[in-house]
Amino acid sequence: MTIILNDSALQQSENKSLAGKVAIVTGGSRGIGSTIAKELAKKGAQVVINYNSAKEAADEVLFEIEQLGGSAVSFQANVANFDEAQSLVENTQNYYGKVDILVNNAGITRDRTFRKLSEKDWNEVINVNLNSIYHTTSAVINPMLEQKFGRIINMSSIIGQAGGFGQTNYSASKAGMIGFTKSLALETARSGITVNAICPGYIETEMVKEIPEKVKEQLISKIPMQRLGQTSEIADAVLFLANNSYITGQCINVNGGLYM
Repeated sequence: MTIILNDSALQQSENKSLAGKVAIVTGGSRGIGSTIAKELAKKGAQVVINYNSAKEAADEVLFEIEQLGGSAVSFQANVANFDEAQSLVENTQNYYGKVDILVNNAGITRDRTFRKLSEKDWNEVINVNLNSIYHTTSAVINPMLEQKFGRIINMSSIIGQAGGFGQTNYSASKAGMIGFTKSLALETARSGITVNAICPGYIETEMVKEIPEKVKEQLISKIPMQRLGQTSEIADAVLFLANNSYITGQCINVNGGLYM
């Protein structure tokens, strides 16, 4: 028997391409992370919104997803802490039964020129941006290997590729994510798991909006597309990688042509 889908049914089917999948988004309460969480939910994924201190912001994202008919839950965890990150994954497994997609998005900046960079500034950025991806990934990797499916997506940065003035700590953490991505991709390629990184350029988030207007204009003038990126454009890249089974070990650059 041949089943013919009309256009609306076909569109609905395509729109739920991640139905049945469970996704964790670290740092999912704000900025890029909140957009990623909402877009994953729109595609049918059951989403865990991880936050460290921004409970109200996480609740807002949760409310928006539920209003759209999606399924989500928020869990507090400081993913820079090994035990808390492991608990985040354990709580997800207890709530949804599994983890299919891990988006390592949590990140901070502590910008200083190197001669003014304190040990605290260095360690905080390395712990949150780089050590956290070991903490979370080490908790999901064996279950993913057992189910022979997994999508690990690490949020790196153009600064990890090209460097940034006053950002040695941030650049080191984001470059480390790229090396982590490529090595883990080699180890898991035969097991139905893909591991990729996204390297955003300058994206219109609350952090970027606080940059003085004159500085922002100078920044935009260097971008070939002559504009800041949108959080939705980063989420598009996450959805693309979440739905693809033959791309692994890659850095997807979403930067308006600023770094090629």
